[in-house]
Amino acid sequence: MNTDSKNLNQSIIKAFAVLDAFTNDKREWGVRELATKTGYNKSTVYRLLSTLVSLNAVQQNDNEKYQLGSKLFELGNRVSIYKSLRNLTNEPIQKVALEIQETVLLGILKEQQVLHINKADSLQGLKISTSIGSYAPINGSAIGKLLLAFSSLESQEAFLSSTSLQSFTKSTITSVSKFKKELAKIQQQKFALDIEESELGLVCIAIPIYNKKGKVIAGISASGPSSRFKMENVTSYIQILQKGSTIIERLLEDFETL
Repeated sequence: MNTDSKNLNQSIIKAFAVLDAFTNDKREWGVRELATKTGYNKSTVYRLLSTLVSLNAVQQNDNEKYQLGSKLFELGNRVSIYKSLRNLTNEPIQKVALEIQETVLLGILKEQQVLHINKADSLQGLKISTSIGSYAPINGSAIGKLLLAFSSLESQEAFLSSTSLQSFTKSTITSVSKFKKELAKIQQQKFALDIEESELGLVCIAIPIYNKKGKVIAGISASGPSSRFKMENVTSYIQILQKGSTIIERLLEDFETL
């Protein structure tokens, strides 16, 4: 998304940057540390927080730190489609996570990013920071690469012409020509790999979710540490993921898009 457009309200963009800082791993922020996190000055952050508090989007604790407020919970529950999708897919992705013994994510493409719409944590103890409702860059995600590979050539070109391929580790693909070859490979083999491309020590594999018309509408992935997630077991991982994808495809077969 181009935040330099004259049609965009910069104050709202800044407010959402502040809100995006609140995660499952970091639920509370002080003004000073939030200013450091967002890159905005303290006075700007304080004004944004004060406004958000007045709207019940943020609340201040007794320790003078801030956390997300009730208004966001209220609004979140109005997004019935994603809530329904979570309810529909909870059981199959939990079963996949139990069998594959790695963290499982369900994601879709949204505004040239990956939106994670469901998650089942690994029982092996590895807790991936990715949370439901969070976004990830396409080139730093197995699901992202997979879904872009199965998008139209027009969508691929639109993405590559409007977005720079950001580097996250030394393994991240940042060359457009190499990325195009990667997309072609994924489309042919029908799965995508992220081998320490988004985070050192983390490996991920993703396969597509089809609707009844044969269109790819989502992706399901399994992620684990490279020390445990061995590449020689890729075929086995795919087979387990396919068990879950088959069930999810029956549940979502009538969706044209998500």
